[in-house]
Amino acid sequence: MATTKAKILLADDDADDRAILQDAMMELEADQMLCFAHNGEEALRILGNDFDAEFRPSLIILDLNMPKLNGTETLRRIKSDARFNNIPVIIYSTSLNPLEKEKCMLLGAHSYITKPVTFKESMDTAKAFLEFCE
Repeated sequence: MATTKAKILLADDDADDRAILQDAMMELEADQMLCFAHNGEEALRILGNDFDAEFRPSLIILDLNMPKLNGTETLRRIKSDARFNNIPVIIYSTSLNPLEKEKCMLLGAHSYITKPVTFKESMDTAKAFLEFCE
């Protein structure tokens, strides 16, 4: 059986944030592992259409503040779907709101990471994301 490279699905509507993470992944020679969605609706469509039992992401990363379907509701739907509920989900947000963090953790998020400010922090975050794919 051929093995496929693990994938990371990132749902974030901010093009700059997507580019920063992609640059960090390129530095780590792992940018081919990223799959992007621009909002929660698109992330759920990608999960439902493009991934199956043989090929699915090792990690889902969700921004909280997205149009159409925010990160919290996307997380709720992922965790209520038996096909995807065992995939780790990390909330990746600029929000430092402890109530929002607690809500996401109660809904089944594996972790809540504040978006990095410097490129070094972006590299550290990218390395942490890759650890889920090993």
